[in-house]
Amino acid sequence: MSSPLINWPRNFGQVQKHGRNELDGGGGTGALRILIKQIVNAMMLVLILAMAVSFAIKSWISSGVIAAVVVINIFVGFLQEYAAEKTMDSLRTLSSPTANVVRASQTKVIPTAEIAPGDVVELRVGDTIPADMRLIECMNFETDEALLTGESLPVAKEAEAVYTESQNVGVGDRLNLAYSSATVTKGRAKGYVYATGMNTEIGRIAQSLKGKNSRIRKPIPKESGEVTWGAYIRAGAGTVKDTIFRFLGLNVGTPLQRKLSKLALVLFGVAVLFAIVVLAANKFTNNSDVIIYAVATGLSMIPASLVVVLTITMSMGTKRMVKRNVIVRNMNALESLGAVTNICSDKTGTLTQGKMVAKRAYIPAYGTFTVDDISDPNNPTIGKLIYSPASPVETADADETQDDVKPIPIENVGQHVSDPAVKSFLLVGSLCNLATVHHGKDGGWSCRGDPTEIGIQVFVTRFDLGRLKLMAPASRAEPGDDAEEDAPLNDTEAQWHLQAEFPFDSDVKRMAVVFQRRAFADGSTSQMVFMKGAVERVLDACVRMRTREGDVEITDERKDGILANMEALAKDGLRVLALAAREWTEHVQEWRGYPRENVEQGMTFLGLIGLYDPPRVESYRSYPRCYRFEGLSHASLIAESVKKCHQAGITVHMLTGDHKATAQAIAQQVGIIPKALYKVPPHIIRAVVMTAAEFDQLTDEQVDELPILPLVVARCAPQTKVRMVEALHRRNCFVAMTGDGVNDSPSLKQADVGIAMGSGSDVAKDAADIVLTDDNFASILNAIEEGRRMFDNIKKFVLHVLAENIAQACTLLIGLAFKDQSGLSVFPLAPVEILWIILITSGLPDMGLGLVQATPDVMVRPPHDRHRGVFTNEVLVDMLVYGLWMSALCLASFVLVMYGWGSGDLGVRCNNEYNPSCETVFRARATTFTCLTWFALFLAWEMIDLRRSFFRMKPGSTKYLTQWLYDGWDNRFLFWAVMAGFVTIFPILYIPTLNTKVFNHSGISWEWGVVFVEALLFFAGVELWKWGKRIYIRHYLKDDYAHDPEADLEAGAFSSPFESETELPPRKVAPQCSGHLGATRSYQPISRQPPPAMSTKPALQTNPRGIPQAPFISNVEEHVGGPDAEVESALRQFQEAIAKYRYMELNLNTRKKALLDKIPDIEKTLAMVQFLKDKREGKLKAKTDEDLEDEDDESSGAASSTQTMTFELNDTLYAEAEVNTTEDIVYLWLGANVMLSYAQEEAIKLLTEKLSAAKQSLTNANEDLEFLREQITVMEVNTARCYNWDVKRRREKRLAGGAEQGSSKA
Repeated sequence: MSSPLINWPRNFGQVQKHGRNELDGGGGTGALRILIKQIVNAMMLVLILAMAVSFAIKSWISSGVIAAVVVINIFVGFLQEYAAEKTMDSLRTLSSPTANVVRASQTKVIPTAEIAPGDVVELRVGDTIPADMRLIECMNFETDEALLTGESLPVAKEAEAVYTESQNVGVGDRLNLAYSSATVTKGRAKGYVYATGMNTEIGRIAQSLKGKNSRIRKPIPKESGEVTWGAYIRAGAGTVKDTIFRFLGLNVGTPLQRKLSKLALVLFGVAVLFAIVVLAANKFTNNSDVIIYAVATGLSMIPASLVVVLTITMSMGTKRMVKRNVIVRNMNALESLGAVTNICSDKTGTLTQGKMVAKRAYIPAYGTFTVDDISDPNNPTIGKLIYSPASPVETADADETQDDVKPIPIENVGQHVSDPAVKSFLLVGSLCNLATVHHGKDGGWSCRGDPTEIGIQVFVTRFDLGRLKLMAPASRAEPGDDAEEDAPLNDTEAQWHLQAEFPFDSDVKRMAVVFQRRAFADGSTSQMVFMKGAVERVLDACVRMRTREGDVEITDERKDGILANMEALAKDGLRVLALAAREWTEHVQEWRGYPRENVEQGMTFLGLIGLYDPPRVESYRSYPRCYRFEGLSHASLIAESVKKCHQAGITVHMLTGDHKATAQAIAQQVGIIPKALYKVPPHIIRAVVMTAAEFDQLTDEQVDELPILPLVVARCAPQTKVRMVEALHRRNCFVAMTGDGVNDSPSLKQADVGIAMGSGSDVAKDAADIVLTDDNFASILNAIEEGRRMFDNIKKFVLHVLAENIAQACTLLIGLAFKDQSGLSVFPLAPVEILWIILITSGLPDMGLGLVQATPDVMVRPPHDRHRGVFTNEVLVDMLVYGLWMSALCLASFVLVMYGWGSGDLGVRCNNEYNPSCETVFRARATTFTCLTWFALFLAWEMIDLRRSFFRMKPGSTKYLTQWLYDGWDNRFLFWAVMAGFVTIFPILYIPTLNTKVFNHSGISWEWGVVFVEALLFFAGVELWKWGKRIYIRHYLKDDYAHDPEADLEAGAFSSPFESETELPPRKVAPQCSGHLGATRSYQPISRQPPPAMSTKPALQTNPRGIPQAPFISNVEEHVGGPDAEVESALRQFQEAIAKYRYMELNLNTRKKALLDKIPDIEKTLAMVQFLKDKREGKLKAKTDEDLEDEDDESSGAASSTQTMTFELNDTLYAEAEVNTTEDIVYLWLGANVMLSYAQEEAIKLLTEKLSAAKQSLTNANEDLEFLREQITVMEVNTARCYNWDVKRRREKRLAGGAEQGSSKA
């Protein structure tokens, strides 16, 4: 029968009837509040003041236009911010707490707002209770109700408690109820909802508090309780200060919004100062023209659209993140994501799929079971069961062809279950487990529970001993679960009834349950304790172990054997748990509050089970074939999120509760640490992988002395995560931390960016800044990429806006020099023109810049410096350069039209009205306005990439002449914004009355030639500046790229193989993280120091450039030290030597590639300088003018190709070579056209020497590479000879031992 409590249509009606499960006044979008915010802010205040001044001096057209602009700006800003607020509301809904509700026989995760009375809700540790509930099932269940009752201690709940109305029980004493907003601190429970929203107990409190929130500060009394007049004055002053700061935006919003509000305040002061300068230049006359000029100059410094564009950019960025499975809860995180230098990630469900599969089970009393060919982790009928009588250690060491180790496929599980040891092991796995596995209504298999427990439950179900079959119906009944209520009675020899449960805890790391067994045959009962958990913790509770000889005492030798088998399983990347059991003979009347330590003792160890959590296909680079699920194509392995993090200069740390060997195996699979650890020095290896116990034993000083903080921390506890974050902070790193449990909340708060899992607890989500809806590590990379894109875009439109402000202000201030016949200044730009450019022409392109796509190198640059923010040195210098260049061009256009081809007559009263004497002024002003408009639009396109040429933003493209068209079209919003700016300028110029009466300019004709020429000059200036920046960056900022931490580690972990620490300078890294893997690594292309000497200690020979020759080991036995010596040390020496030779080979190949690129460049430049020298000296034969023009074109084309080549090489990183960089050669070419003959001769001589040196270096590099390959071959031969000698020696010893054993038996 279907329970009416979980009927879906009925619950939908309940939501409509009772309303959504929300408290009133919980937020939402207030249209009136947004409208007031648009009117009452510092930017709008300036415009309103300008409008008031215009009205006061009766400049009706200017004041009317300003009023129209104010209305339009308020309206557009209101629509944009209202849409942004709506977007944020939807995001808040997505990130709101969720609840596990049982509906239609399935557990569904739904937002708490959709819960209705009658729903059955499951609760576990860390959940926030979504509504007031009547508990129907409790297991060690406690809640924190301090928010409701003020009680500081958790309250233990009892589902069996019943109260009558006459008892008048208080809210805090109703033990059978769980209240909305309380937090689950222990255990698990289930209950049905009886009140939601404002009808809950917390809703009644919220109703009584309505209207009591106030922004007025209260006076602070003295210790005696007296409130003085001074306290009232301080409170009043603080209230006024808060109001003013709130009005100016200085204490609301994100840090960047507050910083921009401060900038707006500074610019407001600058605007006032400039207005005073204008008045002073005109002797503070009260002439309306002068006042209008002052108003225009003040308006030119106001970035009216800055804050609005920032708000829109951030809201749209959060919307884009939702599509990439990232929900932003704290807007500050948007500004922080791009600065992340280190990610501390959990393993299960983040780096891995979170779908545990039981791969191997070791039972000391029986043997080892293995499951292969798993295509569906939830289906117990799919897969191949294999049995081997050997232990994992014996299987790893022995030959699988031996009969006592050879695996045997299982056809009939019954013959194995009949063994008591196997059955006891399977009973523990089935009953010490809260997960369920059963057939769904669609015929498929359905699972519910924790992934680890599901994996174990699926394994035992393969042997037909699932939990649902073993437990009595009353013990396993779930409200509303039709599949379980209708399940047939089990057909085993007994039923099992749950008596007590001691849940898994991150401190004890084990779980225990007490079951009563009732036999069908005679009705007798007995009780058993079942336990599972971390191997070390379970062994601590065990005194015996079950073997083939029976139950024996656990000695140190047997314990070492168990741990050795655990290591063998863990090395395969399996998470290993131990299972134990014992009989319970004591009679306990009340289990609630019974000490778990009295139960978890005297256990009998039964075996180990190894579970495999497959790495996500997005995060790993290699995937063991035996663990690969079907359907994972090779193409899906290409996406390597961890590798991309490394390429972005981000170090990934894995903090997991797994065993050290398991954690290391998974970390190597996903690329957190290199597979070839033999390349890494031993002292680095010890720091790379540590256990929490090893890490926690170190003091803070010892942690700071580590050469590298651990990349893998196994058996990690919550306090270890906090210590890791603190250690990274001491190294000036910016840390992102992932977590999903209640105990993770301290580390999430401690981290700079807390990242919670969507499937995690509500407490973790509340402590986090962002939430991953898919629990996927790849989504963290998406968030960082999006954060970097947004940060870059904010820099772009801030630079665009402020560069325009500088251009306008400089044009108007320098324009004070243009005086008319009355001695008053004539402004080159009218106030309405300035408003039009600021609010209309630039507003849409600024929004377009906030939405542009990420640049190709966004994830290969180091994290940005969070202390500088968007106002970096580069942005500040660019702002001045672009602003001054635009201003110079605008003034040049005004001067050319006014004085070059015009009469030079500035007329009379040309600032306010048109008259015949103002014809030339109006045409010059129109030309200046058109130029500035075009510059603003073109600058928006140039800002797509702050360094690359607009015409070559994708260096790898083969569309040499048309790539800029594709790049412009790719950013559609920006493209149409620029097109709109082009179109709207024509009606402004040519519509009668509108042009002369409103904008104070007139139509232009031949002046378009000036506009086009200045547009070309603008592009030329910007492109030349970018080119100079790229040259500077390559010369002086060679480390302005992200270091790959894994490459640093594999290449020698912070140092070149043979370098001298006192000889080489330290390598630069991102300034915000001195703990980065490459922080202390020095860089040298070719080593001069020899590798470590072998034990034979021959005198090593070197080639002419100091590369040591590898010694050939002829006698392996003598080399390793005798027939009984260990070969591991020798093998490691060989492997280290090979690694160092390969490192040198890598550097040489890099150097060779640089030389191959430079030599043609030098040859072309040498030919060009020689051509110019010959032409200057008249050595060329006389030719026609056409021939000479053709030669000039060829020379110009060659120069152009050299520049193009330079542009293409901008982002190429060279090893340090013996020739100068291409930029020096280009400098020579640029000067060759104006050099005297002797200078040209010096240039030819210098280039010839450099060409010869480069060719000689290339020859040396080829010889060195050949020499290195020979040495690598020698060392590989040494390694193979040593290994073969060791194998042969072991075989002889084994044969000798077998012969002795045979003779003794005989």
